[in-house]
Amino acid sequence: MPWNRKDLITIENLSVEEIEQIFKVTAALKRTMGRSVKKLPALRGKTIVNLFLEPSTRTRIAFEVAATRLSADVISLDMAASSTTKGETLRDTAQNIEALKADMIVIRHTAPGSPLYLSRLLRIPVVNAGDGSHEHPTQALLDCFTLVEHLGSLKGRRITILGDILFSRVARSNIWAMTKLGAEVTVAGPSTLVPHWFTSMGVKVSHNLRTALADADAVMLLRIQHERQTSTHFPSLGEYTSMFGLNRTRAGWLKPDAIIMHPGPINRGVEIDSDLADSGQSVILEQVTNGIAVRMAVLYLCAGGSPEAMLKSAPAS
Repeated sequence: MPWNRKDLITIENLSVEEIEQIFKVTAALKRTMGRSVKKLPALRGKTIVNLFLEPSTRTRIAFEVAATRLSADVISLDMAASSTTKGETLRDTAQNIEALKADMIVIRHTAPGSPLYLSRLLRIPVVNAGDGSHEHPTQALLDCFTLVEHLGSLKGRRITILGDILFSRVARSNIWAMTKLGAEVTVAGPSTLVPHWFTSMGVKVSHNLRTALADADAVMLLRIQHERQTSTHFPSLGEYTSMFGLNRTRAGWLKPDAIIMHPGPINRGVEIDSDLADSGQSVILEQVTNGIAVRMAVLYLCAGGSPEAMLKSAPAS
């Protein structure tokens, strides 16, 4: 099927077929990453602007690497380098970027809905790299792609997301993606960070860690989103770790072959012990690598690339 979207704003409005199409293109592009010459000419002559108005390491670098691997020219702007520090509105910033003949904007912003707002203003594609605590679609895509690589189909698989669910855009996007792909998702953590209303998204809510981890095929740890919290949601980090941190004892409640995930940045010794983050069960660095291939696929498709052409150009082995 052809890709018919100008933008990638949310996982919520993607169909299962569209997610699977992204995965097919991602797999093809990942195979090219093993070549001695990794660059492809797919976006040669295109200019992509990364407008990151919130701190980022993995996502920003992954988008830069992804665009460069597709031979696009990349310009990255952060808050300190943009005219928003002088009072310029987001609308004016984006419209000036379009007037400078950029071909695509990748945006990260603290305000939920800002990528959608720009996508309705601009003729060029807009890709959401995270908007407040709303969504982070490419993170969910790379997480689910990693899960599929390890588990095969997600239908009937049990996945637990543990940590600060309330303020996490990663959790929201992953809930949409995982449930669309047929997984049984449990969100777990203290009741102040995992309110019962998350059941309306089609997931189970648990405040009992042993129950939440039992029979899980994968567990995804999330850090505490201090920067988005406006009040204290638990007494201290030490108490959070003592009740909900993943350590060796609690990892023993998982299936022996269960995988451990984390979107980063990791707060070692808080939501996960260092030895588990670096263990054979951990696929955290695989997630980072897959983030390049997923973002290559998203940039390629939103730029008007043909899925069929990419699948033909990347051999199966």
